[in-house]
Amino acid sequence: MSLEKGTLTGFIGPNGAGKTTTINNILNIIKPDNGKITILGMDSITNDLEIKSKLGIVLDDGHFYEDLTLQKMKSLIAPMYPTWNDHDYQFYMKKFKLPEQKKIKNLSRGMKMKYALVLALSHGAKLFILDEPTSGLDPLVRSELLEILKDLVCENHKTVLMSTHITSDLDKIADYLFFIFGGKIILHGQKDELKEQHAIVKGNPAVLLPELENHFIGINKSNYGFEGLTANKAILKKLLPNETVYEVPTIEELMLYYTRRHQ
Repeated sequence: MSLEKGTLTGFIGPNGAGKTTTINNILNIIKPDNGKITILGMDSITNDLEIKSKLGIVLDDGHFYEDLTLQKMKSLIAPMYPTWNDHDYQFYMKKFKLPEQKKIKNLSRGMKMKYALVLALSHGAKLFILDEPTSGLDPLVRSELLEILKDLVCENHKTVLMSTHITSDLDKIADYLFFIFGGKIILHGQKDELKEQHAIVKGNPAVLLPELENHFIGINKSNYGFEGLTANKAILKKLLPNETVYEVPTIEELMLYYTRRHQ
């Protein structure tokens, strides 16, 4: 698994697939049984402190001292980073409209996520690792946070790894995808290419001969029609009647069909 510089990579998979374990390995919270992790050209274990100073980490549960104000929390975190930039901190605090004197326990979940991003943006991080950053947010706050992430990649050329179960967010902003299941990567590549390579096929179940089913990742059938995911769109277009419908799949549909196939 590798990340393209200046892109946002979506990291997806069902619960228990190994996403958090992978992130914990990357962050050196747990050590891998074998293999090697290289971050920004450095070994993740021997260069741990130097790597951490260049990472922007946003975890779903925040890990802040709830009784501190945002200003007090910043005063604890800033000295840990030799590249801390207070000008950047103030800029993003104003941009995200965050009240410095408010206690963290009184922030909404969306404000906590924004604050975590402010801290990550204030020490010149080159790689951002986000674990479920939009989970539990209302649609308006989620949309705002996605715009922030899009700007992070497009305007600031930062690299982002984003683990999430809200795949519709990745439909909007991801450049690449890694789909993990049972601790193994079973699908990966550029998001638009993966979606173009696959198709949701819908049609009359009467035309779905047994030999055609081999061209599907998975199929749902009823008396009224069938729907399936294929990676062999060109072949099926030759074999199925013209009234068959082909649609570009969402990331959620890709994940659901591949998950069922590997269960």
